[in-house]
Parts: sequence; C-alpha cells; structure tokens
Amino acid sequence: MRREDYHTYHEIKSQTRAWEQALNLVSMTALPQAAEYDQVLFTGCGSTYYLSLAAAALYQELTGRAARAVPGGELLLNPQTVITQNSGLRQLLVAVSRSGTTTETVRAVEKFKAEKRGEVVVISNYDEALSRLADVNVVIDEGQEESVAQTRSFASMYVAAAALGAKMAGRADLLDAMGKLPETGQRLIDRYEPYAKEVGENLDFDRFYFLGSGIRYGLACEANLKMKEMTLTHSEPFHFLEFRHGPMSMVNANTVVVGMLSDANRVHEAKVLSEMAGLGATAASLGESEAEVVFGSGIPESGRGVLYLPVLQLMAFYRSLAKGLNPDRPKNLRTVVMLE
Repeated sequence: MRREDYHTYHEIKSQTRAWEQALNLVSMTALPQAAEYDQVLFTGCGSTYYLSLAAAALYQELTGRAARAVPGGELLLNPQTVITQNSGLRQLLVAVSRSGTTTETVRAVEKFKAEKRGEVVVISNYDEALSRLADVNVVIDEGQEESVAQTRSFASMYVAAAALGAKMAGRADLLDAMGKLPETGQRLIDRYEPYAKEVGENLDFDRFYFLGSGIRYGLACEANLKMKEMTLTHSEPFHFLEFRHGPMSMVNANTVVVGMLSDANRVHEAKVLSEMAGLGATAASLGESEAEVVFGSGIPESGRGVLYLPVLQLMAFYRSLAKGLNPDRPKNLRTVVMLE
C-alpha cells in the first residue's frame, strides 16, 4: 500500500483543520473563571490521560489554581485517592475522550455528577454519552478518525484544553496568539516530514526515549505511546533531568533521545541531550529555535505545545511502514475500550 492509502497518514497531515475548529469552539463557549474553583481535575484514559497530564500542568501554570490529572479508571475505582472529602471544596472536572464512550471515563463522570462533586466540562470528538453528561460541552468533529491510534483527535483536543486554560485564566492575548497555530503547524508538517521519515525508517534504532518537562511531560508520554502502538518499539517517556537517574544506562548507538525543549530551561535540557549524544545516542530536539525541528512560531510557550506532536506522529507512522506493520490497526488494540 502507498502511504496515502492509510487513514493515519491522512489524519496526521490534515489535523490543523481540527486545531482551527477547536480554537473557534472554545472561543465561542461560555466558560467560568478559574477563580470560581479551588481545584480542577482532568481525566481520560490512555492518550487522553496523557493529554490530561499536559492540560493540568498548563492550567495550573496559567491560572495559579490547583489542577491534577488522573486516569478515568482511578477516578472511578479509587476516588478516595483523588477527591477530597472537604464538602466546601469547589471542584471542576474536565473529562477528555475521543469517542465519548470510553467506559471508565463515562462511569467516573456519572459518579462525580451523582455525588454532586461539581460541574463537568467534556472535550471530545463525538457527541456521545459523555457529552450528554456535560455542563459545558466541546465537540471537535473535525478531529474524528478511522485509525485506532490517536493523532488528529489528540492534537485537536489538546488545543481545546489549552485554549480552555487560557480563557479561564482571562488570557485573551494568549488565545489570540494561538490563532497562528494551524498555519504554523501545517508549515512544520510540510517542512519536516522528510526528517520524520529519515529517523522513522532507520531500523538500526531499537529504542526511543521522549523527554519533556513541565507542561511538556504529558506530551512526551503521548509521543512515546504513538511509537509503542504503531511500531511495537521499546519506548519510554521521562522528565529531562530524571533521565540521568538510571534510564541513561540504556543509551547506546541504537538509541534515539527525543527532547521537547522549553524556553526557560533549554540550557539544562540541551545539556542532557548533549550528554546522551556523547554516549552514542541520536538526539532529536524540537523547540522554538536552535533544534532539529524549529517551530519559529512567535507564539508564547504556553500556547504552542501542540507543535511538538505532528513531526513525532509522522516519525512513528514511517517506522510502522518500515517494519511492515499497519499503522491504522496496531496489534491487540481497539478504537474504543468498552468494559462489561
């Protein structure tokens, strides 16, 4: 099959239209102010749990209010480890699900609502059961997919979650700057697809590590998951400085270390990548400037997180093809996890 015959390829290449819709939907949606809540919980499963990690970190950075991410299954089965029993605590739950039917997330939201814990915002790509539980609903239908592995859907929902944080923080300036994301993202996809192909198709590499700190850690987790799902390759995510504390023992000439560089801490992060290159690894960095993949976006750091994703998604796609796998249908996986 040609690459164009795979749904995954089309979904990665066309995703910026879904980013644009996500921004438009959030801009038109009435949202509360961050000051109305003592804590915001973000929840999802699999990719959308990793999205929740990234979104919670960003929300807290933007608003200065407490935010936490938790898997939907933990919120359902172990709520005592997540929800405080303080009856006066004002809480908001942001539930994220591509399908809107993932069992753990739906049941967790039903329980949260039944116990009158607080309001619920749902971010999804389909108007399904989860959306009907929402007090505020954001459905990005341009992000819908045929593939099992989330690419376009994840990116669109992350843009919506980032825009939600900016709007609840009262950051109209950031929302306005994020309007440049679709154009910038398409430029990056077109420019760096050959780089993604070159690294992805190199089967001398047998392990990938994705490094991201702060608001980027959840995105590193997601990039790692795409490499695992689509290519069945050993892959792990870490915070930058944590990688020195043991995991670097796995580094050799067959290793790719992907670094999601920040602005504020890039000196420390670039040093980690340099050290890993000195151990024989291939370092692949992404950032606003001075990186293998240069954004050059002019968008504030808190609003441009989605730009790390497309090139890494393409890297996994091309590796999947090089290994003779079907990126649309990863081994042992289904589009939606439904439990009895």
